[in-house]
Amino acid sequence: MSLLVIGTLALDTIETPYGKEEYTLGGSATFISTSASYLTKDIRLVGIVGHDFPQKELDFFKSRGIDTSGLEIMKDQKTFHWHGVYHTDMNQRDTITTDLNALAYLNPVLSDKFRQTEYVCLGNIDPVIQEKVIKQIDKPKLIMIDTMNFWIEGNRPALDKVLKLVDIIMVNDSEARLITGENNLFTAAKKIMEYGPKILIIKKGEHGAMLFNENHVFIIPAFPLEKVFDPTGAGDSFAGGFMGWIDRTKDLSFENLKLAIVFGTVMASLSVEKFSLEGLRNLENDTIMKRFKEFKSITNFKDISL
Repeated sequence: MSLLVIGTLALDTIETPYGKEEYTLGGSATFISTSASYLTKDIRLVGIVGHDFPQKELDFFKSRGIDTSGLEIMKDQKTFHWHGVYHTDMNQRDTITTDLNALAYLNPVLSDKFRQTEYVCLGNIDPVIQEKVIKQIDKPKLIMIDTMNFWIEGNRPALDKVLKLVDIIMVNDSEARLITGENNLFTAAKKIMEYGPKILIIKKGEHGAMLFNENHVFIIPAFPLEKVFDPTGAGDSFAGGFMGWIDRTKDLSFENLKLAIVFGTVMASLSVEKFSLEGLRNLENDTIMKRFKEFKSITNFKDISL
């Protein structure tokens, strides 16, 4: 088992109706790798941070079995920092500041060991960098990418090149519509898969997720929660749960992809119950399986005949 994770590592300032946390651990690679670490082993992390990145967080990654040998530490830069404020409706947020700092210098060069990784998850970073990483990997069995409006609108040619190189793309519903110009998500899904990916995941936040391949569709709700404290890492925790299960099982059948979506949903729901990474920091397997069984019980129903 081995999973390569490349993305951002950040020290975020987050404000929600439930409080404020300053310079707390965040970033796509952080949430993906931590979430996946509960389902699989030998996670290989690639990213860049500054001199202010806490040693305790490096120690935390190692405690989760995450290989940080691909993490570059810039002595003359600070770590990427994002400051966001969520509204009462947490689907709405305002970005106060985005300080790229060390992230502006992200230029991954994979070690020989990392080049041999079979399963790859590329977080939401510049598609030019995503392509560069993909071309360094020797014989990948599966590559998944995430993207966002900024890249869809700002560097579409580079994104189109990457789409031809990957197996799975994960986007939210507005991004799916933006990529294709189609309002109907089923029509948009068909069009996105024509661009290259064999599998598509459309995230719909509190309304769940949709999984597509050429012949099948699977739709799943979100896990119902009374309180969401911080949705910042939800999508990346979802990606980590999904890819962690795929790496664990090595099974790309649609039935197993459905299970992977379930684990993505479970890990995302655990993530948002606390600020920053705290919802994923010290989980027990029993907690994950309890949530899995609860989710199964509210989505399961028997067959009938008329």
